[in-house]
Amino acid sequence: MMPVVPQSDQEGSSLETLSSTSSRGRPTRPTRANSSNAVPKTKERITNANSLTDGPGKIAFRRTYSSHSIKVRQVEVGPSSFQKIKMLGRGDVGKVYLVREKKSGKLFAMKVLSKKEMIERKKIKRALTEQEILATANHPFIVTLYHSFQSEQYLYFCMEYCMGGEFFRALQSRPGKCLSEDGSRFYAAEVTAALEYLHLMGFIYRDLKPENILLHQSGHIMLSDFDLAKRSGGPGGKPAMIHQEENGIPLIDTRSCTDDFRTNSFVGTEEYIAPEVIRTDGHTSAVDWWTLGILIYEMIYATTPFKGEKRDDTFQNIMNLPVAFRDSPKVSAACKDAISRLLDKRESTRLGSKSGASEVKQHKWFAKVNWGLLRNTQPP
Repeated sequence: MMPVVPQSDQEGSSLETLSSTSSRGRPTRPTRANSSNAVPKTKERITNANSLTDGPGKIAFRRTYSSHSIKVRQVEVGPSSFQKIKMLGRGDVGKVYLVREKKSGKLFAMKVLSKKEMIERKKIKRALTEQEILATANHPFIVTLYHSFQSEQYLYFCMEYCMGGEFFRALQSRPGKCLSEDGSRFYAAEVTAALEYLHLMGFIYRDLKPENILLHQSGHIMLSDFDLAKRSGGPGGKPAMIHQEENGIPLIDTRSCTDDFRTNSFVGTEEYIAPEVIRTDGHTSAVDWWTLGILIYEMIYATTPFKGEKRDDTFQNIMNLPVAFRDSPKVSAACKDAISRLLDKRESTRLGSKSGASEVKQHKWFAKVNWGLLRNTQPP
């Protein structure tokens, strides 16, 4: 359950006076950006990466105008340009509000991050990574950033408001709290396309789960919450390699964009963490394909495959148990094969570990998907 919100946070007020207290903790899952309602959650996010510790006045934060915004420098916006309507969710260093731009009357989701709490929790670098991804991304399945700016105490991300809320909540509201195999394939394909784009940019996402997937009013998904993302070597990573397959179709090797990159941070969400993260062997973009396998399983079976009573039990199951498929609902052999190969405990042989998204997209389970027309396909 979301903690009780003080009266001052529930009613319309200036964004310049917002507080940003922490409410994340066990055993609840954090409420994510743009979610219009809070529901009980069970998975715990784990982080331990170090970040910068500059003071509030020294944060290397730049005002941005995304490719979707009006690029007129004179039309700058700030906290006073928006009227707060209600709180949508909160995290450990900030909150997300539904706001209305006073001038246009348009609705946005405003993520407000406390500089003081980011410094105390060593999360400045993460916030700046998220800002970089949001400011440079231009993809139909990644949440749009319209403006980012700062005041003396806060950082502000003005993002597209996804009226459908969290994908997690949508799953919870469905019969059996799950989707059909066809529905799961559709959303898995959109997530795969978004991960492919992030990898091409040189980023590993590292925190895929239903709470971080938002539903656009059109019914399509949008990935959000990029503070655990990690960038390889230089901006944009290495150039993507092109491979020619037997059928003559050129395939883009997104794995090459992050191929020089291995990180040892112990981060992720308990039930979604890959074996190599638990072993602290260091991990690559292959962790994103592991989490895709967990997501597909959860969409179909309404639970994750390795969940234990306690965290250590879950980790032991991830490390040692094979994927077990229930008798009901019935799923195709191709679906089981895709999940099993994505949840290969050996990173080097996991689906997607060789050529990235193109390898995943070629799996027979996705044979029905028209990748070029995904955004124009009617969602389930």
